Amino acid sequence: MKVVLSIAGSDSSGGAGIQADIKTIMANNCFAETAITALTAQNTLGVYDIMNVTPEFLASELDAIFKDIRPDAVKIGMVSDKELIKVIAKKLKEYNAKNIVVDPVMVSTSGSKLISDDAKDTLIKELFPLASVITPNIPEAEVLSGIKISDEKDMEKACKIIKDYNVKACLVKGGHRVNDANDLLFYDNKYEWINGERVDNPNTHGTGCTLSSAIASNLAKGYDIVKAIKNSKAYLTGCLKANLNLGCGSGPLNHGYDIKEKF
Repeated sequence: MKVVLSIAGSDSSGGAGIQADIKTIMANNCFAETAITALTAQNTLGVYDIMNVTPEFLASELDAIFKDIRPDAVKIGMVSDKELIKVIAKKLKEYNAKNIVVDPVMVSTSGSKLISDDAKDTLIKELFPLASVITPNIPEAEVLSGIKISDEKDMEKACKIIKDYNVKACLVKGGHRVNDANDLLFYDNKYEWINGERVDNPNTHGTGCTLSSAIASNLAKGYDIVKAIKNSKAYLTGCLKANLNLGCGSGPLNHGYDIKEKF
C-alpha cells in the first residue's frame, strides 16, 4: 500500500484539514500519515480559534514519520506561521521527500483568514520550489499573482505569474466564479485545461483539502500529474454528488460515498 503524508491543521468539525485528508487518502486506497501544524476550533460557519504547534514539535512529528513509515507522497495544507513553514521545508529537504502537493490555504470556504501576512512570502520562498504541483483556488491565485481573476484569460495570466515563483506545476482551480468547474494546469511551459462537471451543491467545506490529498494519493500510486488530477477531480465530483447535508453553513463532503455497507 502506498503511503501519503498530510501536513496540515486539524478541523474540529471533521470536514476539512487533517480529517478530510485522512478520509480522502483512505478512499483512494492509500495509507494516511499526519503531521499536525495547528488545532482549529471551527465548524461549517467559520473558524473561531487557531492554536499552532511549536516548530520543535512539528520537527519531531516529521522525524518520527520519515524514520519509520516513509511516505510516497506529501500533501501540505494549512500552515499559518512562517517558522513552521521553515521547519517543513528543512525536513522535506533532509529526507528528500517526493511527490509534494502544496495547497496554499489562505482563506477558508466560510471566508476566514487562515494564514498570517508574513507567512505568505515564506510559503512562496521555502515550499513552492519543493512542490510537484501547487493548487490555489481563485481567491488564493489572486493573492499570489496580484491580479484580479474574472475569466479564463485571467486564469492563464495568473497561472503564468505563479509558475514564475520557481514552481514545477501550478493548478489554478476554476470553480463557479469563473467557469463551470474547469481547472487550468501550467507545467512544462504549456497550459492544459482539465475540464470538470459543476455540481449544484452549496456544501463545499473541505473541497480544496480533498482535491489536493487525492492528487497526492494518485501521485503516490505512480500516475503522471495530468492523470492524477483527472482521477482526483472525478473523486471530488463523486463526493459532491453524494449531496451530504450537515451543519448550518457550508457543510462537508461525503468522502466515503463509494464505501458500501457490509452489515
